[in-house]
Amino acid sequence: MEAVTTHDHAHGHDEHAHHPAGIMRWITTTNHKDIGTLYLIFSLTMFFIGGLLAMGIRAELFQPGLQYWRPEFFNQLTTMHGLIMVFGAIMPAFVGFANWQIPMMIGAPDMAFARMNNWSFWLLPPAALLLVSSFFVPGGAPAAGWTIYAPLSTQMGPDMDLGIFALHIMGASSIMGSINIVTTILNMRAPGMTLMKMPLFVWTWLITAYLLIAVMPVLAGAITMVLTDRHFGTNFFNAAGGGDPVMFQHIFWFFGHPEVYIMILPAFGIVSQVIPAFARKPLFGYASMVYATSSIAILSFIVWAHHMFATGMPAAGQLFFMYATMLIAVPTGVKVFNWIATMWKGSMTFETPMLFACGFIFVFTIGGFTGLILAIAPVDIQAQDTYYVVAHFHYVLVAGSLFAIFAGTYFWLPKWTGHMYDEALGKWHFWLSIIFFNITFFPMHFLGLAGMPRRVPDYALQFADFNMIASIGALGFGLSQLLFVACVIKCAKGGAAAPAKPWEGADTLEWTLPSPAPYHSFETPPVVK
Repeated sequence: MEAVTTHDHAHGHDEHAHHPAGIMRWITTTNHKDIGTLYLIFSLTMFFIGGLLAMGIRAELFQPGLQYWRPEFFNQLTTMHGLIMVFGAIMPAFVGFANWQIPMMIGAPDMAFARMNNWSFWLLPPAALLLVSSFFVPGGAPAAGWTIYAPLSTQMGPDMDLGIFALHIMGASSIMGSINIVTTILNMRAPGMTLMKMPLFVWTWLITAYLLIAVMPVLAGAITMVLTDRHFGTNFFNAAGGGDPVMFQHIFWFFGHPEVYIMILPAFGIVSQVIPAFARKPLFGYASMVYATSSIAILSFIVWAHHMFATGMPAAGQLFFMYATMLIAVPTGVKVFNWIATMWKGSMTFETPMLFACGFIFVFTIGGFTGLILAIAPVDIQAQDTYYVVAHFHYVLVAGSLFAIFAGTYFWLPKWTGHMYDEALGKWHFWLSIIFFNITFFPMHFLGLAGMPRRVPDYALQFADFNMIASIGALGFGLSQLLFVACVIKCAKGGAAAPAKPWEGADTLEWTLPSPAPYHSFETPPVVK
């Protein structure tokens, strides 16, 4: 500290001397708030790209027969929609929240590794460009499904190599971001803030970061083996050469199942901040929430093969994965109970963040129940790769992760921008989103139970009506998101000044801890006052 101040006086300048402005400020920033903003803008951009691909899918499925796309292009749409939404929209959005909120919530001046933080973000745009540019190489984008199963992925053209490279870079970004988050939380908490006094959002991210560090290298291993099978004559997944294509599924889902919890645990954290604020009472069962989150994370490692019931595993394997999967419903149920108990007899108001949090609980619970149903091996063997599965995971990922992202955005926008958002616009966004979401995805349960397979551009006549309803709902849901953009831009540009406590009575931790003004420079170390 002394050295820094002396150096400062010797050169006769203050700490604001060399701060770059304009575009360089954003490229070179090491400030957690700026980097959080960059993540959120990137995520929103990718959300709309992924959403356009989804519109393409639903346009084709509006009626039976082939309308607009070749079947190969339809498969590219489904694959890229999945990859972009998972790795480009949902995950970076939560990392953006982590960057903005964690230092403020634990009273840290910034993230532990400020420059690595900058690098974690700037790996993402080139990776996204690689992924999207695969549409423009010979053969078009990867078409093996977002799960890139071998042997499909070992047979594709150069598009697959671009996809693999993009995933590697995004994985590196995730690992660096997670190391940063873990180090920050464990080493930089304000004096007196023990682990069991941290806001739940910080807890969920600490656990999520450990999950990411554990499983991202597994995905890297799987796609590297695909790469060597493709170009270097190995036979990891080639049965003719002594390999095993089912091994790819084991490795992929050992990453993929914890991955789905990586996409929902931060959402749990956001909802656990929003609900106490609008119920005007502390979260019910704080310790049990921490233990439940940890249990979910640990159990997520021993359930991966429930994605593989249809591959012909032995009965003992099916039973193990079936019961282990059902066990995850217990800590998840604890969380839902605690949220409802928090609201019980609270002085509740229903501003937009609370609406999205309540919507989250309602719709996420439906998605959780369909997951429990799919955990039953004999049922899953029938429902595997049907639209029932599509309905299930969109209920947990859209109504789960995405609704929580919306709740968190509206909740913290006053903090981030200094302005209040337009409440009427926010409420319109919520009601249109939840109504159109259900119009889109609820009929898919019936389609799946009636036997309609997923990832098909054409279908039998008996599925026509529900597909038409789903496509109309999807268009409505997509257009509703323009309200969100309008609301955010309007808020960022101005509007009513946010009071010190925007949600009266919600004087929870995240509003009170300080965090210094943005500091951006690679040249000089930050001055500690």
